[in-house]
Amino acid sequence: MAAMSGKIVQNVFIAQFYQQNRQFGTQYQRDSCAPYMRTLPHLNGGKLARTGISSMQVRDLSKYQSGFVNLLTVNCNAASSATTVPSLDKVDFLKLQNGSDIRGVAVAGVEGEPVSLTEPVTEAIAAAFAAWLLDKKKADTSRQLRVSIGHDSRISAQLLQDAVSRGIASAGLDVVQYGLASTPAMFNSTLTKDDAFLCPVDGAIMITASHLPYNRNGFKFFTNAGGLGKTDIKDILERAANIYSIFLAEGYSVKKASASLKKVDYMSVYTSDLVKAVRKAAGNIEKPLDGFHIIVDAGNGAGGFFAAKVLEHLGAITAGSQFLEPDGMFPNHIPNPEDKAAMKAITQAVLDNKADLGIIFDTDVDRSAAVDSTGRELNRNRLIALMSAIVLEEHPGTTIVTDSVTSDGLTSFIEKKLGGKHHRFKRGYKNVIDEAIRLNSVGKESHLAIETSGHGALKENHWLDDGAYLMVKLLNKLASARASGRGDGSKVLTDLVDSLEEPAFAVELRLKINQSHPDLKGGSFRDYGEVVLKHLDNHIASDPKLQKAPVNYEGVRVSGYGGWFLLRLSLHDPVLPLNIETPSHEDAVKLGLEVAAAVKEFQALDTSALDKFVQP
Repeated sequence: MAAMSGKIVQNVFIAQFYQQNRQFGTQYQRDSCAPYMRTLPHLNGGKLARTGISSMQVRDLSKYQSGFVNLLTVNCNAASSATTVPSLDKVDFLKLQNGSDIRGVAVAGVEGEPVSLTEPVTEAIAAAFAAWLLDKKKADTSRQLRVSIGHDSRISAQLLQDAVSRGIASAGLDVVQYGLASTPAMFNSTLTKDDAFLCPVDGAIMITASHLPYNRNGFKFFTNAGGLGKTDIKDILERAANIYSIFLAEGYSVKKASASLKKVDYMSVYTSDLVKAVRKAAGNIEKPLDGFHIIVDAGNGAGGFFAAKVLEHLGAITAGSQFLEPDGMFPNHIPNPEDKAAMKAITQAVLDNKADLGIIFDTDVDRSAAVDSTGRELNRNRLIALMSAIVLEEHPGTTIVTDSVTSDGLTSFIEKKLGGKHHRFKRGYKNVIDEAIRLNSVGKESHLAIETSGHGALKENHWLDDGAYLMVKLLNKLASARASGRGDGSKVLTDLVDSLEEPAFAVELRLKINQSHPDLKGGSFRDYGEVVLKHLDNHIASDPKLQKAPVNYEGVRVSGYGGWFLLRLSLHDPVLPLNIETPSHEDAVKLGLEVAAAVKEFQALDTSALDKFVQP
């Protein structure tokens, strides 16, 4: 503890001396660690013994600890690289926040999308995470902290992995690179106890931008408590901005990561755990899926491992699986279980190969969907219904937490058919997961939190949204049915959701807010959107044909004409998405007209999509 504290305090004062004395800084870079020994204030047991800086300044600096400080100096275990020094532009770090993730543009070439995740920006973010982690783990500093780093198949992955590694290593933490990995595996690495694989790690970083285009990338962060939340991400970006400001003032150079960097095949551990889970569900049969023909579509993301490393080990035939090879240009279709082209591709593969089941993942494998042997898609409300049926068999009466756009038919299915409780909450996988955790904390049992997007988390799996684990739950059902003598393939899954009532018509329309329109009066798009929603709420209250949802946590949800609509504010974008589900197109138009009448006076709201929809 004392040694680590001493290191942190030492780094803080090196940074201040470096800023106050440019001559010292130049000498420090030229002569590596020698000025450190000559100029550093004396320390006693990790505590400051002599300094001209006030204790108040020390407290102010402690927020950033060693994260930005080591980046000012040459790591004693690092060597200068011949890499060209990147040019530095001013960056608004908070604009990189995407809820509980960080996202930006990492590859040049798309008009109007300048690169925002440069090497210096990435290194600053990584160092900021290291400083944040040191703050969180300061009660356990008897050993060197470790951070694992993984990435999906994006073409910018290697460049960003190197920059992240430098940022982590420069803060004095050990770096463990996993290479191509999945987001769920990164979280699992904070829980696995296996010294041979350098686990558990203290923190994990996944380099991914989910299903976004090839030029984008980003970061997800984990500790053994789960994924970081919005407040933590904001904190890290504020720290990163301070680090980067020093780059701007003092210069930036690319350095090689220190000798503390290790490479580990952690995906072998993660996939082994998935295999064990299916075998256990089937009564410890070695090949519980023997004879099943199951096709995987990885969309050229990181999920190709599931065919050879999971299914084939369980005895399944995987011939006909497609797009398993990592390719960050995503040449075949967007790796997204919500994308129509992606679902069409896996459906066609299942039918062409006469397979029992098809499985599709998003780029980083935290989302998934399936297709049965008849080509019926098991995604969105159907996937939620299927998972609810499985979970409620195991935990009768439990609460299923979903996002806000789930159907009324799903509520009826969960509560009347399955005997569970449906808690419809907000959009955003972290919102849904956090709400399930909150419900459990106040004595309301919940075992499943799941979004229509394909994000799903189970209490038994540490509340991690894991697309591969969701599919394992389906495989468990197949394997256990086979073990009990049932031999009709994926029909066991289809039968579970046969009574789900589905709308004859469903549509989502996006009403964009023009942020430069004078109607905003200098306010934010979020404030403007809230005014629109309040006005719609008042309009609906005076219409006897419509009924507001008695319990609602997001936007305005209304029933009428045999269906429902939900108008809400997007989590991140200046958009009001409008979801409508009804027994017919005509009924959907009637609901659309009600919304159009209520919002027509808002000049900054682009209602062209809605206007086109309701036109006769």
